[in-house]
Amino acid sequence: MKKKKRLPVVVEDLITIAVVVIAVLLINHFLLINARIPSESMETTVMANDRIFGNRLAYRDSTPGRYDIVIFRYPDDPTGETLFIKRVIGMPGETLMIRDGKVYVNGSGEPLDDSFCSEAPEGDYGPFEIPDGCYFMMGDNRNDSLDSRFWDHPYVTTDAILGKAFFRYWPLWKAGMIS
Repeated sequence: MKKKKRLPVVVEDLITIAVVVIAVLLINHFLLINARIPSESMETTVMANDRIFGNRLAYRDSTPGRYDIVIFRYPDDPTGETLFIKRVIGMPGETLMIRDGKVYVNGSGEPLDDSFCSEAPEGDYGPFEIPDGCYFMMGDNRNDSLDSRFWDHPYVTTDAILGKAFFRYWPLWKAGMIS
């Protein structure tokens, strides 16, 4: 009976490490996006320095919905390297007006829900006419958020949206789904 030739243990370990690294890179590039919340703009939904995962496949067969929390490329960064996380407030083709901190769509007399905001929003902005294929983003901490109201390029294109935020994994005691 012939004995099978085994690879040295070090080579087996290196192959295992290489497979794990490749798997992590593929998951990070095609399935998940990992993001750190850099500011207080989304409080109290997600807090500064929280770490979250976004689902890169969330909009593969659909489009973002109003109130989705998305990770996207900041429209005022020509390199496309700066990532932001905000809530979708305005949809393609809509006209938004913000009066006394309340968001009104297409001349409606009823403002959009803002129950997720950390404090009563303030200020008047707009009108914003959102082009097709674009979205208007705002933070949940509206009085302390650098968002579509203040950017040079206020609209986020569909192709700049990288994923839908869905899970906070840091800090560990607050780990769980993001609604």
